[in-house]
Formats: sequence, C-alpha cells, structure tokens
Amino acid sequence: MLHPAARTRPRHPVNIAMDTGLPVGARIADRVTGFMGSWAFLVLQTVMVVIWIGGNIVLLFHFDPYPFILLNLAFSTQAAYAAPLILLAGNRASQRDRMTLEHAADQSDVEEKQNERLLSGNREILERVEGLEKTILALEQHIKTAVDRLDGEAGSRS
Repeated sequence: MLHPAARTRPRHPVNIAMDTGLPVGARIADRVTGFMGSWAFLVLQTVMVVIWIGGNIVLLFHFDPYPFILLNLAFSTQAAYAAPLILLAGNRASQRDRMTLEHAADQSDVEEKQNERLLSGNREILERVEGLEKTILALEQHIKTAVDRLDGEAGSRS
C-alpha cells in the first residue's frame, strides 16, 4: 500500500514536526489519498466496476440494471468524500513545503554566517601573510644593502 520509504520514521526536522502529534483526521486523509492515488486503487476499482457491470448485464445478479444508478450513486459518494480528503492532504503538503522552505532558509542563514566568519578569518590570515611578506622583503633589502656595502668595502681594500 505505502511505498517502503514512506514507512520509515522521518529524520528531517520538518517531517518530524509534521508527523508528531498528527491528528487522527490528518492521518486518515493522508492514508486514503495515498491509496486513492495509487495504481492498486485504480486496478481494484476497475476490476470492481467490470464485475459490477458484467454481472448486471449477464444477469448473474440483477440488483442494478442498466443505466446502473447504484454504481453512479457509489461514484458520486466516492467523489464527495475524495475531494475534501484530497484538499486536506494538499493543505498538509503545502504546509510541509512551507515549513521545508523556512527550514532551508534558516539553514542557509546559518551557513551564510559560517561562511562570513571563514572569509573574515581568511582575510585576517592574508593580511598577516602580507605583513610578513613586507617584513621579509624589508629584511632581504636590508641584508642586500649590508652585503653590497661589505662587498664595496672589500673591493676598495684590494
């Protein structure tokens, strides 16, 4: 009846929030609409309608002769109950989607703050490396000047 993945316990925070404390009516609406939207329901209903019409035409049973008024009444009753159940399930699906988007937005905000902290940390590191490079260049320049001066003094002595 249900897809195997649908039988597992929810792990996502939105699904946990949507499934905990679920009213009985909401559970019934989800199950009924889940079944009515399945191939099993379509096949079962088709088989029942074929048996109903075939049995009444061939006169195996003759409780609903042509134009099959009871069958039409059954379909009308089914539609009268199915429409509100589908709306209930659709409302819950849209609420779940809304909660999922809010959760994703919250997660995105957290990730954005983490990225900003990482970028500022990287910026500080780059500034320190830049400062160290300047210090190293200044030291290299100072050493080069000192070596040139020593070479100049050694050359003038010879």
